[in-house]
Amino acid sequence: MSDKYTQAITQSQVIEDDAAVAEAVKKILDEHFDENNNQDVYKFCFSAIDLTTLKATDSQTSVAKFTENVNSFEELFPSLPNVAAICVYPNFAPVVKSVLEVSGVKLACVSGSFPSSQTFEEVKIAETSLAVANGADEIDIVFNLGYYFDNDYESVVDEITEQKEATRDGRLKVILETGALKTAKNIKNASVLSLYSGADFLKTSTGKEYPGASLDAAYIMALCIKEYYEKTGNKVGFKASGGVSTTEDAVKYYTIIKEVLGEEWLTTEYFRIGASRLANNLLTSIAGHEVKHF
Repeated sequence: MSDKYTQAITQSQVIEDDAAVAEAVKKILDEHFDENNNQDVYKFCFSAIDLTTLKATDSQTSVAKFTENVNSFEELFPSLPNVAAICVYPNFAPVVKSVLEVSGVKLACVSGSFPSSQTFEEVKIAETSLAVANGADEIDIVFNLGYYFDNDYESVVDEITEQKEATRDGRLKVILETGALKTAKNIKNASVLSLYSGADFLKTSTGKEYPGASLDAAYIMALCIKEYYEKTGNKVGFKASGGVSTTEDAVKYYTIIKEVLGEEWLTTEYFRIGASRLANNLLTSIAGHEVKHF
């Protein structure tokens, strides 16, 4: 099996030169950022948010209140789309499931020993299975960096595949932790391994121990998604997460995905932003005055 995935990495034509990646990203933003820096894009980016609370202090009460804010949004801002999902720890899935009243907002859970991915595989699978059993529509797991840096690609693939199976009919987002992978080559390799293991989304970062999302990483990941789609016909989503907090940040990630993957990826089925602070900042940009709903 490992030979199969090593071959997939070797056959990938995605760019590995860090300087060339940075230059390509700069060119895209120089040429296309301004055309996307508008109200329609702000509204779409808001609708693509996975509204996230992942704190040690999260409680049933705080998560219920967090969810109520999503419920009340539609009454207070009837002309705007709601967020795409609420993202919480797996033990709070029943809370969100019982409190969430609005249709169209998904329930996402981090799983698989987030954010380190360091525990027994059986524990990871059990956690994912419990999250799904308690109502999770989407599961966000962390790519196993330890296996990857040991060049144990077979274990990387087995773990993702097993958790994909545990997600059942839900969607699996694989968090690459690009701030730990660092280089274009590593980010490409991790993307390829995740794609061929059945990931439904590639996600940049946990937002915890390592640097969060970067535009360079997003560009490489988008190229890998494009190449994979051209080879297999399977469309995989992209999620930026970790430090994406300003309207300008959101528009930049939107612009990268639009230019690399095209308009058909600019739906909430294939484009997400994991955030907590971004929601109010986008609402402020849309309204033209400070909004602190979330």
